[in-house]
Amino acid sequence: MAFHELAIREVGPETAEAVRIIFDLPGPLRDAFAFEPGQHLTLRATVDGQDVRRSYSIASGPGEALSVGVKHLRGGAFSEFARGLRPGDRLQVMAPEGRFFWRGECDVLLIAAGSGITPMMAIAAAALKAGGLVTLVYGNRSVETIMFRAALDALKDRYMGRFSVIHVLSREFQDVELLNGRIDAEKLAALAAAGVIDPKGAKGVFLCGPGGMIETLSAGLAAMGVAPERIHQEHFTPSGDAPRTPSKAAEAVAAKGAAVEVVHDGRRRAFRYEDKDTGIIDAAARQGVDLPWSCHGGMCCTCRCKVVEGQAEMAVNYSLEPWEIEAGYTLACQSRPVTEKLVLDFDAA
Repeated sequence: MAFHELAIREVGPETAEAVRIIFDLPGPLRDAFAFEPGQHLTLRATVDGQDVRRSYSIASGPGEALSVGVKHLRGGAFSEFARGLRPGDRLQVMAPEGRFFWRGECDVLLIAAGSGITPMMAIAAAALKAGGLVTLVYGNRSVETIMFRAALDALKDRYMGRFSVIHVLSREFQDVELLNGRIDAEKLAALAAAGVIDPKGAKGVFLCGPGGMIETLSAGLAAMGVAPERIHQEHFTPSGDAPRTPSKAAEAVAAKGAAVEVVHDGRRRAFRYEDKDTGIIDAAARQGVDLPWSCHGGMCCTCRCKVVEGQAEMAVNYSLEPWEIEAGYTLACQSRPVTEKLVLDFDAA
């Protein structure tokens, strides 16, 4: 997918650590940037001479200007850069992507931690506007770190009786003991037992936060009897597990070098995968072949492609569904050839 240059209309603080970036969207690009609530944008900039790309969820509700929330991370190349952005600056932005989105469910449970609230803002606004019931469980360190606090309060006032927000704080004491600590499977079960949430009754359960939290909550929801197809999840950081080491076959192929061909935007390009490469995206970039990517961690699915010849293995995968893997799809940022020739099609639907 191509990048488009968008001007920044407004940059506003959400917390001491986070900002909301609002874009001007020219009329000719409005169709290209139509999105499903919960999807993300890939932002691109040159930082200290490096091509830096990051995925940020869209925070906009129906009819609102296109916006994302960016939380500052110490040492984070793009989030450090974003602190200096001002109205009128321009960024390269890819059209909306992502499989984590609201599918029209009438009764939804949203569970987020930290900046994982960003896609929930769009999902909550859309579901409420459609007449649905929304319950949000939102974890933070303290009240001061709650992103979109004013917007959440505005939604509560506008949709009284249909929008419930439960704040769980890990470093600030609240009078209700149940609302202290971190969001984990035990906390979720306690909230359900107290009648605060109803995971089994929800038509859709949406999870967004660190990988470890997502995995714990997914297992907890399954134990409660929530059907897997009702659970939708998005990682914004990996679970912390070490990436899988290459197989002996992949190491042998890399040592000799593999011939890689890619089909992207109707063009066929060829390059070599060598022992020093950590994935197809890295090998391509080293040889001047620009392929779509964003998170570089197996989470955003921007680099999804189909293996049409040869075989590849993935180091990690946090975004492809089982049926996609069975159909031959892979994540190029995590893929290593295990055959001497590998052909990947980025244009495959």
